[in-house]
Amino acid sequence: MIAIYPGRFDPVTLGHLSVARRASGFCDRLIIAVFDNPAKPGLFTAAERVDFIKQSIKDFPNVEVRSFSGLMVNFARKMGASLIIRGLRVGADFEREMEMYVMNRRLDEGLELCCLFSEPQYQYLSASLIKEIVILGGDSSGLISEHVAVALKNKLAPV
Repeated sequence: MIAIYPGRFDPVTLGHLSVARRASGFCDRLIIAVFDNPAKPGLFTAAERVDFIKQSIKDFPNVEVRSFSGLMVNFARKMGASLIIRGLRVGADFEREMEMYVMNRRLDEGLELCCLFSEPQYQYLSASLIKEIVILGGDSSGLISEHVAVALKNKLAPV
């Protein structure tokens, strides 16, 4: 079975990587799909985000990283995926994922959804919170990979 784990990953956190590691255990091939939306650019380019994830998943043998734009269901079809992986943190994530699930099923009835709960230490972790910590000079260790921390500090660290 081929699964897609889509997201912006701007930047990728250890919570994202935890979901990817766990999902890779029950699918033949997992594609981490980095959403590239030129109309809404992030802090890092899609190519940078793909590179950060590739550096972080070297030990995940059945996981690959690709960027995509447009509808995720179209990308999933192109990749031959039948399963979408999503991570759930706190309650608000459930409502958003349910909305996306209903719409994705309307667009492609062949796609199923598997939501994995975040591990407790990552329940309140988000990319936007990581950026704020770095901007304010805080310690992001244990929340993001070291190479991501260096890149974030280079872009955001206080002067």
